[in-house]
Amino acid sequence: MLEIGRYNELEVKKLSPQGAYLQSELGEILLPRRYVPAGLQQGDRLRVFIYLDSEDRLIATTQRARAQVGEFALLTVKEAGAIGAFLDWGLDKDILVPFAEQNVPMRRGERHLVRLYLDKSERVSASARIDRFLDNERIVLEQGEEVDLVIYQFTDLGAKVIINGIYSGLLFKNELYGRPGIGSRLKGYVKKVRDDKKIDVTLKKSGIQGLDTSRDRILKTLATTGGFLPLTDKSSPDVIAEVLKMSKKTFKKAVGSLYKDGFIDLKEEGIEIRGSREK
Repeated sequence: MLEIGRYNELEVKKLSPQGAYLQSELGEILLPRRYVPAGLQQGDRLRVFIYLDSEDRLIATTQRARAQVGEFALLTVKEAGAIGAFLDWGLDKDILVPFAEQNVPMRRGERHLVRLYLDKSERVSASARIDRFLDNERIVLEQGEEVDLVIYQFTDLGAKVIINGIYSGLLFKNELYGRPGIGSRLKGYVKKVRDDKKIDVTLKKSGIQGLDTSRDRILKTLATTGGFLPLTDKSSPDVIAEVLKMSKKTFKKAVGSLYKDGFIDLKEEGIEIRGSREK
């Protein structure tokens, strides 16, 4: 079934001076000549993005859209017009965010996190009203489950995040390592699903798994810095978070474990892979 606002694989029915006509259940769709790959032949199958042009006709392109319908993306405002804001999403035709779908007036050059959808005329549009696309009524998540997170709003408690493109959750401020911004994509874990349908998430695995992850991160960072890191138990939490994306408490626990197992040495000025300076 043809999906407007998404990638589709279609067969080339015929070639013409205007371009390639692709076969679909809704009829032939033109791939304009400027997008036709060299050597394309009748009968070939081609992956194309389908949307409506300025005259509401189905059109195909081989340009790469930064997001498809149903997805979230951080996009730049190219122009603020009389009917809304137009954002750059990688295609020749910019995508519209109507005024009714803006949380605050959008201005040229700004970047906003939006969700792509089809309007009543099946034109691809975008909305910055993220919450209305998230549904916490039927939560199918388990405590400790790994999830994909996208930050979409900051609050006094921390950051509101999109979970797996479906749910809304909260990442508490003490876990916002490295100053992530709106649209930042992170790997996280379900900390708790509350009775009121709210979801708390964390960036740390629980128990021994979390410790193993922190140990691995320290060792991998050491491997890229010549075997030495100028971090100690006296380093500030902000510096540790900036370098290793973990809390000072987690850092101290992981360092203690690595030292006990003989992987690192503790120096007055930092930590060092054991034997890294031996000749």
